[in-house]
Amino acid sequence: MAWIDGGSFSMGSNHHYPEEAPEHPVSVDGFWMDFHPVTNQQFGRFVTATGYVTLAEKAPRAEDYPGAIPEMLQPGSVVFHKPLKPVSRSQPLVWWRYVLGADWRHPFGPDSNLDGKTQHPVVHISYEDAQAYADWAGKALPSEAEWEFAARGGLQGVEYAWGDDLMPGGQIMANTWQGQFPWENLTCRGFEGTSPVGFFPPNAFGLFDMIGNVWEWTTDWYAPRHIAAPAEKSGCCAGMPNRRDEARERSIEPGGLAIPRRVIKGGSFLCAPSYCRRYRPAARMAQPIDSAACHLGFRCVKRPHP
Repeated sequence: MAWIDGGSFSMGSNHHYPEEAPEHPVSVDGFWMDFHPVTNQQFGRFVTATGYVTLAEKAPRAEDYPGAIPEMLQPGSVVFHKPLKPVSRSQPLVWWRYVLGADWRHPFGPDSNLDGKTQHPVVHISYEDAQAYADWAGKALPSEAEWEFAARGGLQGVEYAWGDDLMPGGQIMANTWQGQFPWENLTCRGFEGTSPVGFFPPNAFGLFDMIGNVWEWTTDWYAPRHIAAPAEKSGCCAGMPNRRDEARERSIEPGGLAIPRRVIKGGSFLCAPSYCRRYRPAARMAQPIDSAACHLGFRCVKRPHP
């Protein structure tokens, strides 16, 4: 873990998506943070030691999903499927699918595995899964402010975790989408999906993959504009089906946010300049706590005892 000195910073942004505003001063105390997202190997050790079963590996309970069609009450998770040709970006369910049998061991579905991915971030992790791992490891999940402070690496007033240029000198600094989302992925660094942790350069605090690769859980409940108000949905994860949507034939509940949601940070390999520019420290999204996905993982923090 890296020690992050506490301090004050300007959290959020007034220049991008509305949920990032207003930019406002925040102070955090010092803490340790994992150098990289929790990997498949690390999570596997936890499962071996405890026998833990993730949410995606459990069948949804019928009483939690009134009106569910029975065949959807099976274990599964949300997986990205790249369209073979250009499609309307206003129809995210074209590329998002709830796949029965998809989980952390089978990231693309029951016929997939973790061969060659032991050092990739673990995915298909719900909030309760991430919290269970953190408890076992004697750590905690970061707050949104801690996460953003760490991602900025001590830099103030810049767009990315390394400065204002997305690709300084033409160098690809993070695992994000290259090409026209969602049908064209140029895989400029050889990855179409997650990449091994530590493959891309760290920020000034020595932290890897704070931008791109996988979204990461924080402990904060989601509200837009950093205030308590009805939330809005936008960006690459908007319309992403969750367990409840699929159980109800993908019907969206009034307002789209009936399920409690926490803030996720950092963007993922699916964030693209042409569609979702959430590969920035200030960016944030709402994630249902009862759902997981192929681009969602986590990392832990540890705070000094009082």
